[in-house]
Amino acid sequence: MPTVSVGRDRLFDALRKTYEDEEYQDLCFRFGIELDEITTEKAIIRKEKHIEDDGPTDDEEVIYKIDVPANRYDLLCLEGISQALLVFEEREEIPSFTLSDVTHQSMLKMYVKSSFPRKDMGVEPELSIRPFVVCAVLRGITFDEARYNSFIDLQDRLHQNICRRRTLVAIGTHDLDTIQGPFSYEAALPSEIKFVPLKQVNEFRADELMEFYKSDSKLKKYLNIIENSPVFPVIYDRDRTVLSLPPIINGAHSAINLKTKNVFIECTATDLTKAKIVLNTMVTMFSGYCEKKFEVEPVEVIYSDGESYVCPDLSLYDMEVSLSYINDAIGVSLEADQVTQLLRRMQLHAKKSDSADNQCKISVSVPPTRSDILHPCDVMEDVAIAFGYNEIPKRRPASIKPLALNELSDLIRCEIAMNGFTEVLAFILCSYKENFTMLNRKDDKSTAVIIANPRSSDFEMARSSLMAGILKTAGHNKDHRKPIKIFEVGDVAVLDDTKDVGARNCRQLAALYCGASSGFEIIHSLLDRVMEIVGTPFVTEGDNSGYYIKRADNPEFLRGRQANIIYKGKCIGSFGIVHPEVLNNFDISDPCSYVELNMESFL
Repeated sequence: MPTVSVGRDRLFDALRKTYEDEEYQDLCFRFGIELDEITTEKAIIRKEKHIEDDGPTDDEEVIYKIDVPANRYDLLCLEGISQALLVFEEREEIPSFTLSDVTHQSMLKMYVKSSFPRKDMGVEPELSIRPFVVCAVLRGITFDEARYNSFIDLQDRLHQNICRRRTLVAIGTHDLDTIQGPFSYEAALPSEIKFVPLKQVNEFRADELMEFYKSDSKLKKYLNIIENSPVFPVIYDRDRTVLSLPPIINGAHSAINLKTKNVFIECTATDLTKAKIVLNTMVTMFSGYCEKKFEVEPVEVIYSDGESYVCPDLSLYDMEVSLSYINDAIGVSLEADQVTQLLRRMQLHAKKSDSADNQCKISVSVPPTRSDILHPCDVMEDVAIAFGYNEIPKRRPASIKPLALNELSDLIRCEIAMNGFTEVLAFILCSYKENFTMLNRKDDKSTAVIIANPRSSDFEMARSSLMAGILKTAGHNKDHRKPIKIFEVGDVAVLDDTKDVGARNCRQLAALYCGASSGFEIIHSLLDRVMEIVGTPFVTEGDNSGYYIKRADNPEFLRGRQANIIYKGKCIGSFGIVHPEVLNNFDISDPCSYVELNMESFL
């Protein structure tokens, strides 16, 4: 959970009320956030320098450190927290954000030049650098030192959070009175981009900046995003003044300060959806300081192929949620009017609506500040928070009988353990190489659940088989006394278009024997024992009343020493002697036999 540090006195001024520490802590708990620590700026510095703290003095500003949910980007600044709490306590109405009424001719334009390659134009991925941009203007804004610092801090927190350290989105803010529209977003050779970067006095070429910032503790971690690209993204104004070199640094010419009255915000991105969320967060949090409160001036983005869009999009997102779903999920019996009131406290516009099947539904309109609301379960969670978790009546479930799949899993675990096998637990995330290349398998692009933005190369996808985890475990314990007999009962993930999330989990059973001999007969006998436990007889080929084995040709096993497991006419798994190449890939020197099958087939 991100931690947001805010000055207590300024927060209380925004809330127009003074709280005792325990009272404010209780308010945070009821709203679903947490007052993590009460400290001071000097205490934080003393802690970083490992200096003994004698306690705060009267002249030190008290700082509240507040933990907020990772998907609540609107709570990453004091403005968002105070606005949310005022609405939660029903002391203010939900803000209504609007776009200023400007004509199409007078609207500022951002042109994306044709020289800028885009992924959807069939350009090679390495040339497709930050193809999207969204913009907006805050007119007549009034900054003081605290507001200015909060504005900058929100950018930094968004960069570290949803922007994924600027890899997905980079935010640029500029003093509009120092630049002239229309603007252009281009891709240029590094040697052709020349400007004075923020907080510098000398002009640099873009390629020189890459070297210059390698010694900068803050910016050097962003250089790898574009430094190996043949072209760099750059934003110019009408007079070819460089506004920014995203995602690295803005130009000094358009730097904002306390006297800035009109702020031009641009977000360049590799993900258009996240760019829109970031832009909406910036403008909704600080449009309250504009001369026309909660009003934002739009900007038109125009691509060379004729595509264009006006941003930001501050429209409401509508969804319908069944009242019975909300009540059943929470375990309460609330009327529709109660639910709508609770949702309004969470900044969601809500009203009762009746469907054609006579079911009572709640019509919910989601404002641009609540990008975390994606599914009816999110609406249900907000109702539960506003109602109060401590107020939900405790009850004993009508049945505490476990799911049939979990009962079967526990039974199988117990039986296999009694056969001398040790259970292991491996990560459900793995590398693409481990799941395919190291197992001699090829990706058919129809089953593997690939992670779009993995944190590291070790966690690039959700495993589609338990085999890699089992072999990694054996490889890391190769010096263990032989034979090694291990098994795992766990989930794998596969693509499924029929599911709302596009994928589903499957419960699998896998076992490995590693010793002086392959132990093929031991794995085969283990398979027979599992089938005996689930009450499935061995039958001849073609008989769908039980199971039989059939010659297979899977690349992870030795040819002629493997078989598929056919259960009621359907292949549910395979077993065999692991191919020496696969063993070598996992640094295993002894022969191994392996079995894996789908357990859900037995239910």
